[in-house]
Amino acid sequence: MTVVEQIQQATKAQDAAMASAQTFATSIQAIATAHADYTKKAMQDGSEFFAKLTSIKEPTKIAELQSEYVKTAYETFVAEARKISELYTDLFKQTAKPLEALMAKKNAA
Repeated sequence: MTVVEQIQQATKAQDAAMASAQTFATSIQAIATAHADYTKKAMQDGSEFFAKLTSIKEPTKIAELQSEYVKTAYETFVAEARKISELYTDLFKQTAKPLEALMAKKNAA
């Protein structure tokens, strides 16, 4: 292998690492945003629940409201957990992709 070929391979490796790092940073930002959005929504929903709860006088209505809130909170949690899980999966797939291609080329040589 010539010096020029070695330099080209090193450059490709560096480009792959940079692409992987950029993808990683973008994915981490998306994950952090998803966590922050969910937390904000959960806090708003909880605040609205307590505001409604304090205005109710009948015990049966309190139980209905609480049941509705718990059901909605659980459904929201499951949906957001699935969304965030998919973001993590995409993070690992996209971050590894440039490096996998580079390793495949290196092992083939």
